[in-house]
Order: sequence, then C-alpha cells, then structure tokens
Amino acid sequence: MPFHVLHLPKWYPHRYDELDGDFVARHVAAIAAAPGPPLQSAVVFATVARGPLPTLIEEEADLSGPVPVWRYYYRARPTGLPGLDKLLKLGLWLVCLRRGLCAVHRNWGGALPDVVHAHVLLRSGLLAAWLRWWHGVPYILTEHWTGFLPVNAPRLGVARRWLAGWAVRQAAAFAPVSADLANALMQLGGLNPRTVVIPNAVDTDLFYPSAVPAQRRGLLHVAAFNEQAKNLSGLLRVVARLRTARPELAVSLRVAGYGPAAGPLHQLAAALGLLADGTVTFLGKLSYPEVAAEMRQAACFVLFSNYENLPCVLIEAQASGLPAVATRVGGVPELLPADGTAGLLVPPGDEAALAAAIAAVLTAAPGRFATEALRQRAVARFSLAAVGTAYRHLYAVVLAARR
Repeated sequence: MPFHVLHLPKWYPHRYDELDGDFVARHVAAIAAAPGPPLQSAVVFATVARGPLPTLIEEEADLSGPVPVWRYYYRARPTGLPGLDKLLKLGLWLVCLRRGLCAVHRNWGGALPDVVHAHVLLRSGLLAAWLRWWHGVPYILTEHWTGFLPVNAPRLGVARRWLAGWAVRQAAAFAPVSADLANALMQLGGLNPRTVVIPNAVDTDLFYPSAVPAQRRGLLHVAAFNEQAKNLSGLLRVVARLRTARPELAVSLRVAGYGPAAGPLHQLAAALGLLADGTVTFLGKLSYPEVAAEMRQAACFVLFSNYENLPCVLIEAQASGLPAVATRVGGVPELLPADGTAGLLVPPGDEAALAAAIAAVLTAAPGRFATEALRQRAVARFSLAAVGTAYRHLYAVVLAARR
C-alpha cells in the first residue's frame, strides 16, 4: 500500500499568479520525487478569485502531473457587503476544502491520508488540527510566513498569535524553513518537541555557475516590489552613491521583479539619474530560466531587506556560484555564514555599510568567493533531493511515533 500525504497550502501557484507560493510547490515536488517507500501526494488549495466568476466557486483539477492538484476559486465579494462578505468568504473556503478532500478521497480509492501536511498558518493548520481530531490523522506544519517574525507579529492580534502557537504545539512535527522562524513561533507559544528546520528548496539543475566566471559583471536584485520588506529604494540610493563616489567600479544594477511599488521605484531611479545612462535596468517579471541566466551573468547579488525569512533568491544565487550582499535579518545569516565565504552581511537600513560591502565584493581578490564551494553547499542543503529526503525522514519519524 502506498503512503498517502495530503498537502494543504495557504499559498500555491494558481491561474492568477504562477509564482505565488512556488516555494511550497517545490517542497511538494521534492517530497514526491524523493527516494523511499511508495508515496501518493495530493494538493487541495483554495483562494479568492481575482476576477469575475460565473458561479460562487470554480474548480480546477490538474491530474496530469505526479501530484494531483485541486484548485478552487471563490468570489471576492459574494454580496458586496464588506462585513458579511468576510464571513461568507471563510465559509466558501471551507466548502472548497471539503470538496477537495472528498475529491482526494475518491482519487485514492477511499483511503485516508496517513499524514496531513499543512503549509503556512493559520487556516491550513487549524483545518489540519481538525482532521487530526476527527480522523486521528497526524499533521505536520511547515512555516514560511514573515508575519510571525517579531517585527510583524504584534499586528496579528492576540487571538491569532495564540492560535498559531496552539497549532504548532498540536502538530506531530513542526518544520519551519529557518531557525529564526522557529524561534519566532516559540515566542508565540509554538514549542513543539519534534521541531526540525527544513529549508526552502531550489532547482539546482536550473541554477548553476557560469562556464566563464571572469565575464560576470554588475549587481543583480530579484524580489517582489514590496517596499516595506525589500527596501529597494535604499538600494537605488546606494547605487547612485557608488556611481559618484567609486566611478572606477562602473556599478550597474539589474532589477527583476514586479509589484505595487513598481511605479514609485521607477520614478525614484529616474530622479536619481540611474535610468538615463543605463546604470539601473528594470527587467520586469522573469521566468525561472531567465532569472538563472541573469545570475550566471552577475558579479554580486544584493538584497537590502528590512526583514526576511529564508529568501529563495539567495539560495539560487549560491547554486549559481554567485556571492551576495544582504542584510542581517531573519534567516539570512543561516545562508551567509559569518566567515564571509558566501558573501557579506550588513545591518538593515545601513546604506553606508551596504555601499562598502558591495565595493568589497566587486573588488575582492580572485578566489575569495569559491564558486564551486558555493555550488556544492547549495546542492547539499537546498536541492530538491536534499529537501525531499529530509521530509521523507520526518514523515517516517511521525508514523513511527504514531505506531
């Protein structure tokens, strides 16, 4: 009999944004492909529709891949009354999940999941806890969300913070993607004796070093245009400073990403004179192969975030043999060790420190950042095979404890 895993993600790629929750999709794919006993996975995901729907709920069943996925979309404004719609949307989400669970049950020939794997609190975790109570199925939690970090958690409210901690405590295992996030949930009461940090995964077959590293040039930044978190405006100011103070560096910056802050950031770059001479180039939304190609051409990856969890882009940079400069926030120090072999850390918001670190990387002696060592570290810790194997082992531990 195959081992059955039901994945309940809060975020997952969907018709409106194929990159939304892609890091969760990589976890799911890694688990399905990892070596071990026969395993059948399924994903049930529901989200608010970002466009008109002919009915209250619309289903998409994708059974073509190794992991069947049931996606559900429900109306954003069922009645047009904000207070009532908030309650109705929760009800619609529950209806969607129930339909999905029934569809998975039929697809598995009436089998129940052996493990429910919830990705990102809060709703998914609470539903997993209910399934544990109703059917006796253990659940594990994987957490990614920066909303639980100390800088953001006070905005969640007392009830949500308590429920998050409770859901972690009730889980058969807790698998945050960084030690920093594990500590953040612990501060909310989420102390689970079976806590294992399992990081984000990247496709190390897609992200690999350039065959001619000597031709690498310039800086690269890849992130959503979320100014509150990513502080791209600060990076633009630093690039303008370096262009004037260190002209011999010939600093250039290529920016890949999209989001609500795109307009103001373009305006700031123009006001700083960074667009007219090509110092900064906005690339827009890129596919993964296009991002990988950019990483093979850049000399330094830069991430000047105010807060982070465990950025996949830094892992992709390492798999590409690309050193980084990033802020000492969240799980970033877990990716860039203090010995400076993978890149340099700076305090958040310190533009002078960022400028100095960028200059140091661009002028580093050959061999300071060993391309192959960066690559091998990424493959060993963050490849799909490594992450999938770690989750398979955790499943085995949970099932052994259940028996």
